[in-house]
Amino acid sequence: MNSGMSKPIETMTCWAMTEGHAGMENQCVGLAEAIGVIPVRVHTKARMPWKLLPPSYWPDPLSFREGGGHFEGPWPDILITCGRRSVATSMAIRKASGGQTFTVHIQDPHAPADKFDQLIVPRHDTLRAPNVYVARGALHHVTHEKLRKAAVQFSPVLDHLRRPLISVLVGGSNRKQSVSPDIIRDLADKLKNSANLSRASIAVTPSRRTGKENEKILADSLKGASAWVWDGTGDNPYFGLLALADAIVVTADSVSMVSEAAFTGKPVYVYDLEGGSGRLRRFQQDLFDDGITKPFTGAAIENWAYTPLDDTRDVAALIRQKLQARQS
Repeated sequence: MNSGMSKPIETMTCWAMTEGHAGMENQCVGLAEAIGVIPVRVHTKARMPWKLLPPSYWPDPLSFREGGGHFEGPWPDILITCGRRSVATSMAIRKASGGQTFTVHIQDPHAPADKFDQLIVPRHDTLRAPNVYVARGALHHVTHEKLRKAAVQFSPVLDHLRRPLISVLVGGSNRKQSVSPDIIRDLADKLKNSANLSRASIAVTPSRRTGKENEKILADSLKGASAWVWDGTGDNPYFGLLALADAIVVTADSVSMVSEAAFTGKPVYVYDLEGGSGRLRRFQQDLFDDGITKPFTGAAIENWAYTPLDDTRDVAALIRQKLQARQS
C-alpha cells in the first residue's frame, strides 16, 4: 500500500468520494464500514462544460474538489466512489498514487473497467469484466446491529400501535417519475385497506423528496386509522421502522430503499409509480421474479421467506481478500 509495507486493513486510510448526494454517500460509507475502515467523506464538484462530457475529456480531474482547490496527497489506501462525476477523479488519483490506492467504484463508470481495481454494478446494468461484482441491489449502511439499536430506541414511540405493523418508506419525485398528490392519496387508501384486512397498524416515514404538501396529504388521509406518520421532528425513525416492521411497503422510485428493506428478510411490497427508467424497471422485475418483493395492491399482507439482500457484506469480503492478496 502507500507505505510500501504490510498493514492491517483496519488501519488503512479510506476516502468515500461522491457528489454529495445522500444515496451515493450511504453506499460508499456502508461499504467502507463493512470492510472495517473509517472513511473520510470528500465531495467532487464538476464544472461546466466538463460535467456533461465523458471522464476522459476532463482536463484536470484533481481540480474538481468541492469548495475549490485540488485533491492532493497523501493519497488514501482505499478510495470508494459512486456516481458518474467522481469517475475522472478516481482514475486520476489511482494514477497519481502510482497504483497504490485501491480504487472501488459503485455503479457503471462508463469508462474502461481496467481503470479501477474493483467495480460494483447492479444486475440491471450490462457491464461485465473480471473485476466487476454484479450486485442484485444497492449497497447501503444498514446493519443488523444498527437495526437492533433502532428497535430499542423506537419501540416506545410505536408501542401504542397494534400488531402486525406495516412500515412504509415513502420517496418522492425524480427525473423519471412524479409523486403527485393523487398518487399519495391512492397510496394512503391502499394502506388503509391493507391495514383493515390485516387488522394491522401503519407507520410511515417520508423522505426529503416527498415534499411538505404530500406529507400533509398523507398524514391527513391516514387520520382515523391506526397509523403514525413521522412529522420530521426528532431522530429519523427510518431504521426503527425497518427493525420493528412485520411487513414493509416501499415506493418504487428508490433502488436504495427497496434494497435496504430487502436486507431485513421481511416481506417487502413495492408500490408502483408511473414512468421510471428501463434500468429501474428491470431491477424491480428481477426482485419480483426472485420472490423477494411483491407489488403492493392494498390487499392483506402475507408472509414469505427469501434470502435477504446482503451485497454490501459480500463485496466487503471480496475487497478485504484482494487487499490482503496485494500485501502477500
